[in-house]
Amino acid sequence: MKYISVLGATGSIGTQTFEVVRAHPEQFKITSFSFGTNIQLGVELIEEFHPDRVSVATKELAEELKRTINHTCLVYYGEEGLLEIATDAASDILVNAVMGSIGLEPTLAAIDKGKTIALANKETLVTAGHIVTDRAKNKKVDILPVDSEHSAIYQCLKGEKKSEMSKLILTASGGSFRDRTRADLQGVTVEEALNHPNWSMGSKITIDSATMMNKGLEVIEAHWLFDTEYDDIEVVLHRESVIHSMVEFIDGSVIAHLGTPDMKVPIQYALSHPNRLELPSGKRLNLVDIGTLHFGKMDLERFPCLRFAFEAGKTGGTTPTVLNAANEAAVEAFLNGRIEFLEIESLIEKALNQHVSINEPSLEEIRDVDVASRRFVQSLIV
Repeated sequence: MKYISVLGATGSIGTQTFEVVRAHPEQFKITSFSFGTNIQLGVELIEEFHPDRVSVATKELAEELKRTINHTCLVYYGEEGLLEIATDAASDILVNAVMGSIGLEPTLAAIDKGKTIALANKETLVTAGHIVTDRAKNKKVDILPVDSEHSAIYQCLKGEKKSEMSKLILTASGGSFRDRTRADLQGVTVEEALNHPNWSMGSKITIDSATMMNKGLEVIEAHWLFDTEYDDIEVVLHRESVIHSMVEFIDGSVIAHLGTPDMKVPIQYALSHPNRLELPSGKRLNLVDIGTLHFGKMDLERFPCLRFAFEAGKTGGTTPTVLNAANEAAVEAFLNGRIEFLEIESLIEKALNQHVSINEPSLEEIRDVDVASRRFVQSLIV
């Protein structure tokens, strides 16, 4: 039996994690979890899974939750609550499925406690990859990727020698607007941007997919997860999302990971690792039905956010922190109707251009840069 704590229980990855646990009650048990403001779903999960502790966004929500639930458990809130869940002594694995840089410090706290990290919060590595990977190495803690692309690479490298790897190839669906020119993006709505052709994801990550920032963040994450230079990471447009990523080796061989677009597969693999379990609800891949797979070159002028990410990653220091913070602030503004879609890119670029990077930043310096970058972007929004 593996005991699991979850950050972000009511989000897309969180709810699918509970589906995996529900399918394998003999393998997994949820000991604790956090969620933000979705009290209705949170209560349902509490009554079904009987956690020892939960955390919500605010003190007011915590008081409401205590009055609502029938199950007896400890209730926390805020950032301190996230740390309580992350360091839950009863759990072996932390599934970090919160969105944004708020997931960084709970991850570090869980590493310090020796927990395996099932990481769906890419911002953790984007903002502080050097700190997180060094700490995990020192504590001998495994970081198991939950992103479908990084899980694919992790599986492709299993049993292979890192020294014989030549290149990582991340695939990208192209997002909601992959068939539109930049001119076509003038005035697009939030609803249009949220209409992803292949995947069912949360709002923020769906917008990131449309701008291609999501893939850019994944490039930086891959750099840290697999200790790979940016020049050895390639992004390829792949409409069907059947090949989730590939690894090229020095002899020219390429190993690819294929499957249907179903996030429960990488979630379950991270939880069951090093073993595999049956996924009863999963749709099986049928290549005959699919017939043809398509690939294309990524246009960094069409998708400047991907270019920003490569450049930020190569610059290093606090530049990726600025990239992530500026993007989070700009995407939030777009989702709230305060800016146009194309302004997301321009705000990120302005934030990057005004920043002087700090090499090998401390955690405190990362926090300061994160806050300053968000304020800078917000100051530009009328």
